[in-house]
Amino acid sequence: MQHVRLFRRKKQPIAGVREADSADVKHLAEFVRTRTGVEAYLEPRTTVTATTVVLIASDGEWTRRRVDGPEGAAAFAHKHAIPLYETELVGYPQRMRDWNARQKRATE
Repeated sequence: MQHVRLFRRKKQPIAGVREADSADVKHLAEFVRTRTGVEAYLEPRTTVTATTVVLIASDGEWTRRRVDGPEGAAAFAHKHAIPLYETELVGYPQRMRDWNARQKRATE
C-alpha cells in the first residue's frame, strides 16, 4: 500500500515572483497581536503569485502576505493559536466584504 504525503513536494520557485520573507511574517504577527478575533485564510499558489495568507480580524479589517506554502501558513496559525481556512473550500467571510465596502464609501 502506497502512502500519500501531503505538502511534501518541494516547491519550485516561480520565475519573477517574490517568495515570503521575514518581513512578511513580522507583518502578519503584528496584525494578529494588534487585532481581535483574527482568522487566517490560505490562498493557493498560482502561476503568478506565491502562496499567500489573508488575516481577517473580527471587524473585517484584513491583510495579505506571502507565506512559505501551506505548511508555513499552518505553522503560523498554530503558533499564534488562530484558525486556518482554505479559501478554495470556504471562501471569504462576509465581514471582509463589509469592511471593504465601508472603506470604499469613506474614500468617495
